Amino acid sequence: MTDGTPTRAQRFAAVVVPHAERAGYTGHGAKARFARDTGMAEASVTRLWQGKALPEVRFYDAIAQAVGVELGTLLIEGGVLSPEALQSLSESDRSQVRSSLTPEEAADRLGIHDEVGRELFYATIERLKRLQGEAPDHGDADRGGTAAQM
Repeated sequence: MTDGTPTRAQRFAAVVVPHAERAGYTGHGAKARFARDTGMAEASVTRLWQGKALPEVRFYDAIAQAVGVELGTLLIEGGVLSPEALQSLSESDRSQVRSSLTPEEAADRLGIHDEVGRELFYATIERLKRLQGEAPDHGDADRGGTAAQM
């Protein structure tokens, strides 16, 4: 990493912190409230806001919800995924995802080689599968789950 080039953690913080402040996470106790609302440890929030560490993959969706930014936007602006990787999945590879293509094969084809990126990709696939299963098809499904919170 050359001088002046932000790390991935710094780039992610540069996106999250201003959005968090606009969402009301300011003043005394802001980090504690953010930690409570995202499920993260307060020490992890501090490292995130300082640009010293990326959060665990399982917290990205909660962070996006807390700061009021779409998950895809957060991941791209934060430098976690490239726009091409996200667009490729949502458009051209849609039919392949429904086939017998494994998440590992999809990540390879999309060029996602970074361990954090791959874990995020897998978590996103699992979340999408859960959300699809929670969508009310016949009007008798429980509307109080994750889908209702979005």
